[in-house]
Amino acid sequence: MFQRYVAIGDSFSEGVGDERPDGGVRGWADFVALGLAAASDAPVGYANLAIRGRKLGPILEEQLDAALALGPDLVSLNGGGNDIMRPRVSIASVADRLDGAVDRVVASGSHMLLLSGANPSDHIPLGGLLSRRGNELADAVRARFPREGVTYVDNWADAGLRDIRYWSPDKLHLNALGHARVASNVLTAFGVPVPPEWGVDEVAAAAPGERSRNTAAYYREHVLPWIGRRLTGRSSGDGRSAKIPTLRPVDPTIVS
Repeated sequence: MFQRYVAIGDSFSEGVGDERPDGGVRGWADFVALGLAAASDAPVGYANLAIRGRKLGPILEEQLDAALALGPDLVSLNGGGNDIMRPRVSIASVADRLDGAVDRVVASGSHMLLLSGANPSDHIPLGGLLSRRGNELADAVRARFPREGVTYVDNWADAGLRDIRYWSPDKLHLNALGHARVASNVLTAFGVPVPPEWGVDEVAAAAPGERSRNTAAYYREHVLPWIGRRLTGRSSGDGRSAKIPTLRPVDPTIVS
């Protein structure tokens, strides 16, 4: 399987929404690294260069070269989610840039794990607009992948992930249950067993959660700060660096 895994992307790949007691974040990529290590007879190294708030252009400009310099045999990429939330976006351009990044990774000799994010549109303001754009991007990507050297995991099409039980209080980022389900989707695509202690199947089999209301407190705590950053040109990732900048052995306490 894979012994050197590097994740690049935005908040989805960083793990925002799956907060740990020490103030850091975990997320699906950490779970995938753990699953790969559990299924391997050899040590597995893992790095995560993803930074929240990044649009696709900065992800590729700031993270792709750094990822390839680590000599990985697996690179994961999710990007474009922040692009489609801006007032104007060219879906075709986003798909083209993803395609070009995939070509670079495959040409380097690494395997490409390309994956879409989950669909939060049932729960957030202006969800209809996000859903339409997300569907357009998903269709554009599906038309190109998978292909040789690429594994494509279509979380956008995972209807179960739309359930409110999988979302954090901001309703834009997955919580720990959602990140574990995404990791399960990835490991399943690789033919790697999903550790039963993650409880993915049990959660999926439970009754769906009730749709929540967006209260005044929700707008005050989550929506207005996001709007404020857009109006002032700031990002939630300003001043942040990669949480795991170099390859290191997978930490078995990730799931604790």
